[in-house]
Amino acid sequence: MARWSRRRTALGTEADRATFRTLHTASLAAPSLREGLRPDSAARAVGHLRTLLGTPGVGLTGPTTVLAWDGAGSHHEGDLGVLAARAVAAGSTVLATPADLRCAAPDCVLRGAIASPLVVEDDVVGTLAVLAPQVTGRLVRATDEVAVWVSGQLELAELDASRTRLVEAEVRALRAQISPHFIYNSLGAIASFVRTDPDRARELLLEFADFTRYSFRRHGEFTTLAEELRAIERYLVLEQARFGDRLAVRLRIAPEVLGVTVPFLCLQPLVENAVRHGLAGSPRPVTTVSIVARDLGRTCVVEIEDDGAGEDPERIAAVLAGTAEGSGTSEGAHPSVGLGNVDARLRATYGEDAGLVVETAPGAGTKVVVRIPKFAPGVHT
Repeated sequence: MARWSRRRTALGTEADRATFRTLHTASLAAPSLREGLRPDSAARAVGHLRTLLGTPGVGLTGPTTVLAWDGAGSHHEGDLGVLAARAVAAGSTVLATPADLRCAAPDCVLRGAIASPLVVEDDVVGTLAVLAPQVTGRLVRATDEVAVWVSGQLELAELDASRTRLVEAEVRALRAQISPHFIYNSLGAIASFVRTDPDRARELLLEFADFTRYSFRRHGEFTTLAEELRAIERYLVLEQARFGDRLAVRLRIAPEVLGVTVPFLCLQPLVENAVRHGLAGSPRPVTTVSIVARDLGRTCVVEIEDDGAGEDPERIAAVLAGTAEGSGTSEGAHPSVGLGNVDARLRATYGEDAGLVVETAPGAGTKVVVRIPKFAPGVHT
């Protein structure tokens, strides 16, 4: 009878294991550093950085003060602040000698320090500071390398912050695009019913208040499809009061997608474009705007279509590419801020494959297709 057994082998060489430990430690520090150089995030990251360098004490500083410290040597905080200021001013690594540290503690063995600059977008924002019994060339190189890696994480944090500021600016632009003509004409339509149909005037006024409250709300980068569609319904009620029988609306919404998370104000500008440009110059006595939302497994597909005048495909391509002229902020103007803004926000949120798909031609109406992943990581209402 033959016997066999599979022996457990070591997972690589000692060098492989050391590399794995280093990468693992770096991965533990990265999430906190991606929040930016602040006292709270620095405090969560600095212990992992000390493990990476293997020194008695490691700190993260701002331009002149220590933000967080781990290990021995916290009584040198004042000296490290001075050292950090020198490194920031010089834009390069600065070393401290025993004379620079001026330690009064008789049992302190820390006789040298290194401050390596942390650079974000060509600006020195702080330093990685290290205390050790002695400063060696190897320790200086290791500190510089870790500082470069930390700077990269802080660059990513700034990129995330810039992206957030860009999204906020885009939402403000969309709010600003809510046409003064629309507000004026809505209030005019409401006023026209005050004497002839007071109850309808009151209902329209409430719809107008709810629509503007939603559009100008200040909380949340995301909302649910149900909330976005509710605001769109209010908008369409007001436009139907204005245009009467010239505007027809069709909705076909799958209940399964109502809870899907979508970027705030990502659909309303598209519907507004369908109404404004569908009716403008349309030869039809009635222009129909259709909104269809379908469940396709991991994706929600929303189609906004009008059977109106249509658009020049080259003009739409220029809008989506960001090369079209015109603000698109007045009635009858070409769509620019709305389509281009929504397209850019969808791509920034979900990736390049999530941009708008527009099918149009003069006289053939316009159809805009939006594909929204239902389970996008990091996207919450």
